Amino acid sequence: METENTARRENVLIQLVTFNISNEEFGIEILKVQEIIRLMEITRVPRAPDFVEGVINLRGKVIPIVDLRRKFGMAAHPHDSQTRIVVVDLSGTIVGFIVDSVSEVLRIDSSTVEPPPQIVSGVDSEYISGVGKLDDRLLILIDLDKLLSREEQQGLSAL
Repeated sequence: METENTARRENVLIQLVTFNISNEEFGIEILKVQEIIRLMEITRVPRAPDFVEGVINLRGKVIPIVDLRRKFGMAAHPHDSQTRIVVVDLSGTIVGFIVDSVSEVLRIDSSTVEPPPQIVSGVDSEYISGVGKLDDRLLILIDLDKLLSREEQQGLSAL
């Protein structure tokens, strides 16, 4: 009986924002997400890393914008009416991530999350905290703290 209670306590609900890039569905912790906005005019920045699309002015704040397709080494795709910018807090640095579309806010049980395989859809497993097994699909969970190196985060802060 004691082990059953312990197991119940370990199964916590994880709340995620899910989004699509290419034909894959990804999830990030909702607590890291500040807002989701439509694509707006992005100002290019000279000599920025190749995965940085540029910067935007969001209510008076200059925010660097990262194209997750480029960061993950995926093929380019034209932006359309579904393209969104997911604005997140990365250790105190506010960054926007361009994604193909945002799906939903989802709660999944931590017991449905498996450790990441070595390579998932060409995305390095170092960025992945796990894979959520849902009834009809798999959800790749992104570890935002590992997505950008310290140097990359400092470079974004300098923009």
